[in-house]
Amino acid sequence: QVQLVESGGGLVQPGGSLRLSCAASGLTFSRYAMNWYRQAPGQGREFVAAITRAGDSSIYADSVKGRFTIARDNAENTIYLQMNNVKAEGTGVYFCQAIGGGQEKCWGRGHQVTVSS
Repeated sequence: QVQLVESGGGLVQPGGSLRLSCAASGLTFSRYAMNWYRQAPGQGREFVAAITRAGDSSIYADSVKGRFTIARDNAENTIYLQMNNVKAEGTGVYFCQAIGGGQEKCWGRGHQVTVSS
């Protein structure tokens, strides 16, 4: 059974930094590309960042370019989202997603990030 568990969120001040983690189990981690999504209250789930299976390439939404960094540690079956210079618009539930070779998708339960003074 595939399981993705996000952690590391919480309350952060505007302009501050936070690092999210997503620990995976029940899959051959290195065979999956990984994404981060987020969902603001009352809004749809939006793409944030993606990373390839080997961690050698990444893609970011325009809204977070230059501020967020996605990374993965295949030895630890974990991906990370380093969030710097956070903005109030970054408040929401952040989800980890795994995508297999056949485009099958697995989601984590999500983890709250609140950007507020």
